[in-house]
Amino acid sequence: MHRRTHLPLAAALLLALAIPPPLQAQAPPSGDTLAVVRARGVLNCGVNSGVPGFAAPDSTGTYRGLDVDVCRALAAAIFGDASKVSYRPVTGQTRFPALQSGEIDVLTMEVTWTFARDAGLGVNFTAINYYDGQGFLVRRASGAGSARDLDGASICVSPGSATELTLADYFRQHRMSFTPVVIERGDDAAQAYVNGRCDVLTTDRGLLGARLSATIPRPEEHVILPDIVSKEPYSPVVRQGDDRWGDIVRWTIWAMIEAEEYGVTSANAEAMRASDNPTVQRLLGVVGDFGPMLGLRAAWAFDIIRQVGNYGESYDRNLTPLGLERGINRLWRDGGLVYAPPMR
Repeated sequence: MHRRTHLPLAAALLLALAIPPPLQAQAPPSGDTLAVVRARGVLNCGVNSGVPGFAAPDSTGTYRGLDVDVCRALAAAIFGDASKVSYRPVTGQTRFPALQSGEIDVLTMEVTWTFARDAGLGVNFTAINYYDGQGFLVRRASGAGSARDLDGASICVSPGSATELTLADYFRQHRMSFTPVVIERGDDAAQAYVNGRCDVLTTDRGLLGARLSATIPRPEEHVILPDIVSKEPYSPVVRQGDDRWGDIVRWTIWAMIEAEEYGVTSANAEAMRASDNPTVQRLLGVVGDFGPMLGLRAAWAFDIIRQVGNYGESYDRNLTPLGLERGINRLWRDGGLVYAPPMR
């Protein structure tokens, strides 16, 4: 990796591409998003075009993953039927225009919550459903032991992403050079790395782990370096201007987290309606009017948990089989960062 191909022009070009131009917030489509979704009869959900564990079609063409479960949970909350989702694959460059134009109702693709996006794109982030950080995948034969060994390397990266900016920032900060190999779709970037078009693949470590476990041949010949060079909190995104819709998305995620904390699962949700715990009673719609506050049925969260499961069930179903340990994505009581505001 120690090929000192100093490329100030290339690095400057990448930096220019990575720093977004002045942002023009677009007016959201008129109308009540919940009413539009109900009238259409299906939720249009923007997801990644293919990242195992987060959003990818299986051998039957059925989308599965942590992000997919957010879409399914929303459909269960709105319709009482988790299957009423139309999955719309998007990329780093098309995801925000698709949301702003109304092509999708919510964006659940792994989107990092950043200042510029939150304040400048005419969108609102809702609730963090996965904590990650950017890392680097290399071949063991390269001998690289840390990111500081990547000086002069060629690096595959997706454009229009926070990853691209962080990459340029890190190398500039450490006075290192690199050759960017910019490829729009994440799965294409991974394939380019496999084919030897670049020395390094960079994206968030969870995504690297998922690809290494599920899609990269001979995974034992590759290693994710120990460095974590950024904070990447993922959150589903909605358009500005519809506060109730934003509340529905965030409380859908928090309901799944709250359910795990109180031991409510897809298997026992019906039985737990007889619980004498006030929080569980409110969560499952036995008491209170929390569903109607959102414009939903009293049993909105019950349907989410019964049909999709709690946060831990979703994680274990989608990410644990890929070797992605919970880590900081454990519940707060277990030493992690995952936390839902109280439902009261």
